[in-house]
Amino acid sequence: MTFEPTARPRRLRTDGVRPLVRETTLSANDLIAPIFVDETTDKRVPIDSMPGHDRVPVEQAVDRVKEITETGVSAIMVFGIPDTKDARGTGAYAEDGVVQRAMRAISQETDVYLIGDVCLCEYTDHGHCGVVEPHAHNDPTLTVKNDETLELLAKTAVSQAAAGADMIAPSSMTDGMVGAIRAGLDEAGFSHIPVMSYAAKYESAFYGPFRDAADGAPSFGDRRHYQMDPANAREALREVQIDVEEGADVLMVKPALPYLDIVRDLRTEFDQPIAAYNVSGEYAMLHAAGEKGWLDVEETAYESLLSIKRAGADLILTYFTEQLADRL
Repeated sequence: MTFEPTARPRRLRTDGVRPLVRETTLSANDLIAPIFVDETTDKRVPIDSMPGHDRVPVEQAVDRVKEITETGVSAIMVFGIPDTKDARGTGAYAEDGVVQRAMRAISQETDVYLIGDVCLCEYTDHGHCGVVEPHAHNDPTLTVKNDETLELLAKTAVSQAAAGADMIAPSSMTDGMVGAIRAGLDEAGFSHIPVMSYAAKYESAFYGPFRDAADGAPSFGDRRHYQMDPANAREALREVQIDVEEGADVLMVKPALPYLDIVRDLRTEFDQPIAAYNVSGEYAMLHAAGEKGWLDVEETAYESLLSIKRAGADLILTYFTEQLADRL
C-alpha cells in the first residue's frame, strides 16, 4: 500500500526557514537578574544551593551589577540580607538599610533598571512576611496582622523609591498591598514609579534555595495562610483582578514552570504586562541534574525560559540570565 501524507509540516523545519517561522523569541531584554546584597559580610559568599550565585557585600553591589549588565541584561532586582532583624522588620524601610544603601550606589553609578523587592520576611526575626500576633510563636495557627503590615510595606516602597528604585515589586501577598503602596508612592511624590505586583504567589516547595540565599525562612509555622494554595487556579484570577483595580502596572506569577497555566490565564484575561519568576528551586534542580550528567543545563534552561515566554510572560525574573545572555 502506498500512502501520501496530506500535509507536510516538516517543510518548514529546515535550517533556512526554521528561524523565519519561529513563533516565540527570547532575548536578554526579556530577563531580570536577581542579586543578593549582604550586610553581614565583607566578601562574596557563594550560595551552595544556587551554583554561580553569591551574596555580595554592599560595597561590591555596583561591581556585581556591572558584571550582569556587561552580558546585555539591563534590569535587576535587589534582595537584602540585613545584619540585624526585629519583630517589625524595621531594616526593610530604614534610610540606611542594606537595600537602600546598595540602591543609592547602583543608581548613581550604573544605568541599570533597578527593581526593589518589597517584603518584610528577610528583615523580621520570625521570618514571616508581616507583623505577627504576639501569641503566634506558640500557636500553630499563625496570624499575620494584614492591615498593620500594609503601613510598613508602603514605608518600604517609599524608602526604596527615594534610594533610586525605578520599579517597586511587592511580594508579601498581603491583602491591599498594591493599593497601600500606590497611595504611599503617590503621596511621597513618586507617582511615576510603577508597581510590579507578585499578584499570584503560591505557597511553594520551590522556594527552598532562595530562603537559604536571603536568610528568609520562617522560624516557625509556614506561609500557607497568606500565600496561595497550589491547588487553586480560579482564585489567582480574583487575586490578580484586585491588584489591577488597586493600580498594579505589571502582574507576576510565582513560581513559573509549575504554574504556566496561570501565566496563560493571566495573558488571556488581562492587558497588563505579565511577569513570571523562574524561582530558585527551578534553577537548582536543573543544576543538580547537570552535575549528575543527566541534563545539559544551558539547553534545558533555554527551553524552560522559552516555555515561560510561550505561555504568555513578557518579563522573566530568573537566575539563568548571565548563563544564557551570550546565547540570547
